[in-house]
Amino acid sequence: MDTPLDAVEVRVVSALAEKALATPDYYPMTLNSLIAACNQKTGRDPVMDLDEHAVAAALDSLMRRGLAGTSEGVGSRVTKYRHLLNHHLGLDEASGAALAVLMLRGPQTVGEVRGRTGRMHEFASLEVAETVLHNLAERDEPLVMELPVQPGRKEARWAHLLAGAPEVEEGEASSPAFSPAMQSARAKGDRVAALEERVETLEVELQALREAFSNFRLQFE
Repeated sequence: MDTPLDAVEVRVVSALAEKALATPDYYPMTLNSLIAACNQKTGRDPVMDLDEHAVAAALDSLMRRGLAGTSEGVGSRVTKYRHLLNHHLGLDEASGAALAVLMLRGPQTVGEVRGRTGRMHEFASLEVAETVLHNLAERDEPLVMELPVQPGRKEARWAHLLAGAPEVEEGEASSPAFSPAMQSARAKGDRVAALEERVETLEVELQALREAFSNFRLQFE
């Protein structure tokens, strides 16, 4: 990348990349559907509250960079948007999914990348996911990097580089040890978060269906 993406551009292009793989029936996306996808409360770090102006401005910038484009379907009166991230960077589905989840959720371990890309791409094993991340890191222009292992953690995390190199804080506080009861509560919390993410995805799909029906109805008015 000649110039790093800003936080809103990262969110917009990664939301498009996610929905292209996770919900292809509702892709490309209208501006309203894209705003809803960007502002999901789960599966996003950080959580954002972007308005139409911010998302539209990011789309304009991404299109100038060749990272996004428009797609007007037959009979549709609404402009829809698609990402060109994989084409622009020469990525396959697996690499695109891994990069998208890092852009959407921030630094993650290999296990988290594998577990959180399930609806976009199914990695056969941790080793396969790790190989994909290493390949992204070993390009002439690296797209991801492996972060130093934090105190109290066993695994290193990976971060994307499309917004520039992430800040690495040394001496970060160690993670506390979890008792079996705390681990059980944490697992329940993860399941609840997964259900919330599914509900929000369904809301995005419902928005797309409403817009498609509205466009269909306009053809007969």
